[in-house]
Amino acid sequence: MTQPSQNYANHKQMVPIYHYVLLPLSLITAILSIVYAVLGFAEHGALASILLLLLGIVVLIGSATGRMYAVKVQDRLIRAEEDLRHFKLTGRWIDPRLTMKQLIALRFASDAEFPALCEKAIEENMAPDMIKKAVHNWRADHYRV
Repeated sequence: MTQPSQNYANHKQMVPIYHYVLLPLSLITAILSIVYAVLGFAEHGALASILLLLLGIVVLIGSATGRMYAVKVQDRLIRAEEDLRHFKLTGRWIDPRLTMKQLIALRFASDAEFPALCEKAIEENMAPDMIKKAVHNWRADHYRV
């Protein structure tokens, strides 16, 4: 199955199982565990209330942390890929003044416009959104999590 073409308007990715199922359920679990702990402390005993409260907090932190780790690893991979791509195209490593967010935005630029856009991003201190809008020939990234 082929991927639809990607551009500035449709490049943001939502992961349905995470954004629409796991995250809301984790939040609901944490909120209900707080309610249970407050209301049920006297009725159900301290141990059950504390245990359920801790479980709700663990579920929320675990789901958020898992996502954060995946994105952080992917950001490191993007930095390595774009550094290697820049070296391949120019014979020089990428300028360390580029921020991680700028590099993430620059990955959408085609090889033909990538080196010049890197320089422009540094010189004008371009925000990631402005970098993406400056891309003329979009290079899709369908693997971002």
